[in-house]
Amino acid sequence: MSLSSPESGPPPTPGFVQIQGVAKHFGDTVAVQHVDLAIARRELFALLGSSGCGKSTLLRMLAGFESVSAGRILLDGENITDVPPYRRPVNMMFQSYALFPHMTVEANVAFGLRQEGVARAEIGDRVAEALKLVQMQAYGKRRPAQLSGGQQQRVALARSLVKQPKLLLLDEPMSALDKQIRQKTQIELTRIVEQVGVTCIMVTHDQEEAMTMADRLAVMSEGRIVQCGTPHEVYEYPNSRFVASFIGSTNLFDGVIVEDEADHIGIESPAFAQRLYVNHGVSEPLGTAVTASIRPERVMLSRQRPVRHVNWAEGEVAHAAYMGSHTVFQVRLASGALIEASVPSRVLAEGDGAAVGESVFASWSADGVTVLSA
Repeated sequence: MSLSSPESGPPPTPGFVQIQGVAKHFGDTVAVQHVDLAIARRELFALLGSSGCGKSTLLRMLAGFESVSAGRILLDGENITDVPPYRRPVNMMFQSYALFPHMTVEANVAFGLRQEGVARAEIGDRVAEALKLVQMQAYGKRRPAQLSGGQQQRVALARSLVKQPKLLLLDEPMSALDKQIRQKTQIELTRIVEQVGVTCIMVTHDQEEAMTMADRLAVMSEGRIVQCGTPHEVYEYPNSRFVASFIGSTNLFDGVIVEDEADHIGIESPAFAQRLYVNHGVSEPLGTAVTASIRPERVMLSRQRPVRHVNWAEGEVAHAAYMGSHTVFQVRLASGALIEASVPSRVLAEGDGAAVGESVFASWSADGVTVLSA
């Protein structure tokens, strides 16, 4: 049976994995609080959050390594809540890779199949196919100590896929790799998962990793899912201050809605001399205290007062950090507030940029403001 035939498999199915009201208690400590999720067949889904938010505990409940205190878990219509780990059609790739140091690469990949009593000839074929899939067929006779971190990760992935699981779980899959290898491996791992057609749930604290790899992601905090959606939806339309600041960088300014017209709203903020003009409506009434979120890449800098944007503020460059592809500027406004702008290097190449201590105008469009009430 081929490991890589998504076209011939069943079509995407909403609710292939269903997590219904799942909670986990450790004594008086609540690690996961009433989580509801539906994940489609062949979807690559990310659980994203900082340490201690409950994401790894939720993953371990899916694997069967932790019991469920409340709720239930369904996989392809089957209730697996109380099914032991070794009986679940689920494989987990651990953060440490957990390779046997005394075994060769081939033996590591074959280990689970041997435990199941699969025929030797079939084991050989499936191991060869799995190693070919992760481009490690030339390293079958080596031991883990003879491999780089990225190669060990590929072997761990092959060992997880060789058993042809319905659900693949990845626990911080890139954490052991340095940044340059990690960025390359993110794309490669996504390609392999898509080629195999396996449903995959990964846990990560790295926002860039989740945004790069996942079809959808859920942001977790204190055992709860606070927002779920595509990377674009969560980044562009965060539903709270927490999500806006956790996913990427943003400028947050407190204010009050003082104007509500058919085509725009106005927000007064102590950070700015004039009202913020936002060209979309909100559900909150006049007088509501809100937070305005402005992404740094939405902020433009100029020496002249802008004519394109209705939102602008004058200030002085307090700090500039060259990041290669872009430069991050911090501009201190007359109010004392700081606003951050991320300016692409190609834009700076067209001019001479702005120096620390120089007066500039920061501006952003009417649709560059996300209004948050939580």
